[in-house]
Amino acid sequence: MQKRRFSKYFPAIFLFIDLLFLNIGFFVANYVRFNTFWFQGDRYPFLFVFLNITWIIIFFVTKLDRVDRERSVVDYISQILLGLTINLAVVFTMWASTRAYFYSREHLFYTYLIFSILIIGWRVGFINILRFYRTKGYNLRNIIIVGYGPIGRNLKRHLENNPEIGYAFKGFFDHKTEQPEVSGPVEDVPLYAKENNIDVIFCCLPKLFEQDVKPLIDFAENNLITIKLLSDFSKVGNKKLEVQQYGNIPVLNVSSIPLDRMINRVAKRTFDVLFSSFVMIFILSWLIPLIGLLIKLESPGPVFFIQNRHGRGNKYFPCWKFRTMVVNKEADSKQATKNDPRVTRTGAILRRTSLDELPQFINVFLGNMSVVGPRPHPIKLNEEYSPKIDRFIQRHAVKPGVTGLAQAKGYRGETSRFSEMYGRVKLDRFYVKNWSLWFDVKIIVMTIYSILFKTENAY
Repeated sequence: MQKRRFSKYFPAIFLFIDLLFLNIGFFVANYVRFNTFWFQGDRYPFLFVFLNITWIIIFFVTKLDRVDRERSVVDYISQILLGLTINLAVVFTMWASTRAYFYSREHLFYTYLIFSILIIGWRVGFINILRFYRTKGYNLRNIIIVGYGPIGRNLKRHLENNPEIGYAFKGFFDHKTEQPEVSGPVEDVPLYAKENNIDVIFCCLPKLFEQDVKPLIDFAENNLITIKLLSDFSKVGNKKLEVQQYGNIPVLNVSSIPLDRMINRVAKRTFDVLFSSFVMIFILSWLIPLIGLLIKLESPGPVFFIQNRHGRGNKYFPCWKFRTMVVNKEADSKQATKNDPRVTRTGAILRRTSLDELPQFINVFLGNMSVVGPRPHPIKLNEEYSPKIDRFIQRHAVKPGVTGLAQAKGYRGETSRFSEMYGRVKLDRFYVKNWSLWFDVKIIVMTIYSILFKTENAY
């Protein structure tokens, strides 16, 4: 008997509630800005319709209609933030390209502030309620695992330790039936699956033969049962494997990273432009003249220290910083050390507070850097450690950042020991392999905390 699946109504429910909160944000912004809930003038109805249509399109493009059991709450938040970022970018593009300056920026700010809070709140709340509901034995999917081996047993253990996923394990099937946990031979799978309303079949490839897998796939597809193939790829060291199709041949790309996808690059670049524009307009516009004056008063030389460093693809780019040392011939070859006599008094303060890095937001705006990414090392430092550390070059697969995961974890300043550089590079590689927009936001918050309370190596 076919089970009732309420999940098929989720896309319509999600879209309806999303639009409801978007419109609540719009009308509340009306009241805050114009002291009336209704439209202000004859131009705002168009904006109202444009915002709704834009969100409907982005809702489906970014797959916000899907609720996958295996995904974490953090992944859901990252997906929502991606949708909001793309939406905001589209709206600002319309605003700038059509010169629609008559629309209030304050109105748009409150619209998206309220909408963002409401949509993230309700989505996270819904996901947590649904996951709690599954831990109580509801909204479950019955599964069996074909292939009794280490991978299959690890999968069973993982599902039992994470009941919020909502998979009810019903048994192992294998050619070797002497194990007490094995419910029967592979040949019994079709009959058992029909009699026990199995929803998902996991096939562990190392324990099966080709003649086993093909009939199971045919059976599953003929009975609306999901079938998933497992193999042991843990040794390749990459959790985010990408499946590519060459004709009818599936190929695993173990070198893929999240920022290989165009939609992710667009989201990250949009975030970078918006963030760096904010910093340049509201911070650097007054901070550069102030710090520049202090630098000039203390020692002769330029305000900025510009040094070529390796960027994405190992290409050179000019990296901007406030000058923190007296002009010297060793600036390109020798790292700053504790009590370094080359560092000026103003420079010491700038280094300790990381204010010397702020001009790099100009690099971010120009596209040489990102707000978050592996920190760009001096070229001689890269040349020294690249042969010594395995996969060192992988940190250059993405744009370097004003801050990074390594800096947020306390790897700031001098790297006088091999272990310090190794730890920094290890975190950089982890970031490259596990990037998400939410991860960037988290690293920014961690960096601010690190600057305020952990400044041991900042000299």
